[in-house]
Amino acid sequence: MNTTASIVSKVWSFCDILRDDGVGYGDYLEQLTYLLFLKMADEYSQPPYKKDVGIPADCTWDSLRTKKGAELETHYVTVLRQLGQQKGLLGQIFTKSQNKIQDPAKLARIIDMVDREKWSTLGKDEHGRDIKGTIYEGLLEKNAEDTKSGAGQYFTPRALIWAMVECIRPEPLATIADPACGTGGFFLAAYDFLTNPDNYQLNRDEKKFLKFETFRGNEIVASTRRLALMNMFLHDIGDISGESMIDPKDALIAPPDETYDYVLANPPFGKKSSMTFTNEAGEQEEQDLVYNRQDFDATTSNKQLNFLQHIRSMLKISGKAAVVLPDNVLFEGGAGEKVRKALLTKTDLHTILRLPTGVFYKQGVKANVLFFDNKPAAKDPWTKEVWYYDFRTNIHFTLKKNPMRRQDLQDFIACYNPKNRGDRTEIWSEDNPEGRWRKFTYEELIARDKTSLDIFWLRDKSLTDLDSLDDPDVLAQEIVENLEAGLESFRAIAGALGEK
Repeated sequence: MNTTASIVSKVWSFCDILRDDGVGYGDYLEQLTYLLFLKMADEYSQPPYKKDVGIPADCTWDSLRTKKGAELETHYVTVLRQLGQQKGLLGQIFTKSQNKIQDPAKLARIIDMVDREKWSTLGKDEHGRDIKGTIYEGLLEKNAEDTKSGAGQYFTPRALIWAMVECIRPEPLATIADPACGTGGFFLAAYDFLTNPDNYQLNRDEKKFLKFETFRGNEIVASTRRLALMNMFLHDIGDISGESMIDPKDALIAPPDETYDYVLANPPFGKKSSMTFTNEAGEQEEQDLVYNRQDFDATTSNKQLNFLQHIRSMLKISGKAAVVLPDNVLFEGGAGEKVRKALLTKTDLHTILRLPTGVFYKQGVKANVLFFDNKPAAKDPWTKEVWYYDFRTNIHFTLKKNPMRRQDLQDFIACYNPKNRGDRTEIWSEDNPEGRWRKFTYEELIARDKTSLDIFWLRDKSLTDLDSLDDPDVLAQEIVENLEAGLESFRAIAGALGEK
């Protein structure tokens, strides 16, 4: 077992012990985040670094390591509360922090486990990636697998993120944003791409820009935001005593303060934005949030449509975006049609990747990746043709037995042709109706009912060829996912009817 996998296994094994005390995966990972940060702050405060890490004298790693029993538990609670009141990255990591490990003996064991590693000097793995960052990513993925906790909604499959970054090919000294950054997966994949010597040989100024200026994000869930900040910190993005690169505000509330070269995002699942308030009778009620923004082409409570419009507003005139969005964005009428027409007209929507089911931790999700380039105002539509890659029909993945891997997306990347996007060749033709790569002109798309971009052309073999059916467990999982997707649609219809 390699070093990274060995440490992930060791660190994660403690969770099984804590589960008997009612501590779930997410709570354990949060406590690990606090302790890892304090341990690394301690390491960076010593030679050869000698950094001023901003940790108050009575909240240091040594102050935890030297206490046991009830004294340790009481002190740990005090440390968390005091650090949560600090400024910058430190305060954001510890904001609203609480001790979830009630047994002081087990807390002491975890502190001892963290203390045994010198995290700041773990070095690189066999792929040239920072080992401590890779370990933390491994823990985040394990946490996402705990479907009951709902943590998976903040975790985009890393193979998909990698493919999106490979297609966008971000450049040094450019800014990258994510308005719903979850645990920071897009930032880390972009960081790996930019630091890969096969892509770029970064000079000193480019390395400094990458560390402090490249990434900006939003994440409204405090626990998820702290995981993202720790994830970035462990990948050497930002500084232990610096400012947070992730804003806790709802990104949709107002137009962006600045624009960016790239936006990579997977906005939250769920069609509607809502807020909870207490009515006059003292009861809790939910109310749909409708964002009235001058820079939007359509006013709607549909969360994904709002994120899509916001992302376009975030881009510089020459900015590029790759965004994961559910099927309803491609076919929904009303505001959906307005948003699609604006996207086709005001940007170059050049590529749509139709994703298979079984790749997300939330069941029943049918999604796509939309790739588009922002453009200046013009008389004629910027989109001339949209290239589709059908990665859904006759393709089946499951999270445990047959997860999507990087190699599964290599054919799409080859068709996308990132280094020369103007030189593309259709695989589909009259002679090859099974080709997955096909283009449609702007005129063909704008003539479709409601300007629907929800297009398929491949024959589903399972409907006609019984010999090609998948294993029963795969079929059962697919039925569950289709039912989940159907229920989601019916809930949306019921909600819309209830508004009338």
